[in-house]
Amino acid sequence: MTRRAVVKGVGHYLPERVVPNAEFEKTLDTTDEWIKSRSGIERRHFAAPDQTTSDLATHAAKAALAMAGMDGNDIDAIVLATSTADLTFPSAATMVQQAIDNTKGYAFDVQAVCAGFVYALSNANALIASGQADRVLVIGAETFSRIMDWTDRGTCVLFGDGAGAVILEAETGTGTAKDRGILSTDLNSDGRYKDLLYVDGGVSTNSTGVLRMVGKEVFRHAVEKLAQTAHTALGKVGLGPDDVTWVVPHQANIRIIQSTAKKLGVGMDRVIVTVQDHGNTSAASIPLALSVGVSNGQIKQGDVVVTEAIGGGLAWGAVVIRW
Repeated sequence: MTRRAVVKGVGHYLPERVVPNAEFEKTLDTTDEWIKSRSGIERRHFAAPDQTTSDLATHAAKAALAMAGMDGNDIDAIVLATSTADLTFPSAATMVQQAIDNTKGYAFDVQAVCAGFVYALSNANALIASGQADRVLVIGAETFSRIMDWTDRGTCVLFGDGAGAVILEAETGTGTAKDRGILSTDLNSDGRYKDLLYVDGGVSTNSTGVLRMVGKEVFRHAVEKLAQTAHTALGKVGLGPDDVTWVVPHQANIRIIQSTAKKLGVGMDRVIVTVQDHGNTSAASIPLALSVGVSNGQIKQGDVVVTEAIGGGLAWGAVVIRW
């Protein structure tokens, strides 16, 4: 028998402020059509000045707990993926822990930029598979609007703020691909490409910094590596593209999503797309899309769901889940 990490609840939160593409026309040499044609993005949400990443994460966590019929102390561990934590330390996860009144568990952050949620799911799965936790709250949350260069039209129009959460619970399975829960994971990184996507500041450099990206190179690596990691993760459990019900990709750019789906061999009618409404919310984009997919009645129990993401590092990976 095999311990599986089975999804019991999902939830998401988006800040109230909606920023349409047209708003950027006031300050940048850009247009709504230019942004849409290159990214698929039509609008995004920005956090209020007094909202932090842990605030967004807490809203998403409470929504997931409500769906699962659980309270804070039913959770053994909290894994929060973010690159925009409230403070240098302590972790944003411990702030969520306090906010949901969890006093018996443990909490920590994972930082793998846009691949963060895939890394967090993999960590959570390992905690459950090894018996170190029975219930894990996995969150992706970001306030990327705080690290934008508002003069760079190639980056600042792409990103948004938000949070999504998933609750995983241990169940016993047969050890086959017919089990519910996380079936396989595949994680990768290659520091040789760190200069393609990064923030040009940080604590040990004694500076704040803003996001920098070599867009064309990131696009090229994304399509190749996302399809490869999804194929690898599926192959680990003897599944292929025809077995996939839904692909829930990192929502960075509609052209990357379309190209990756084609390379993977999955039609766009089996891809959950939210990039038009949320923009790129980095580690929050996959859990946001999962929650929206469930809310819309697309993702149902028994479906085979593949999530894949790539971010700064470069770091990339995929997770295969039977819902």
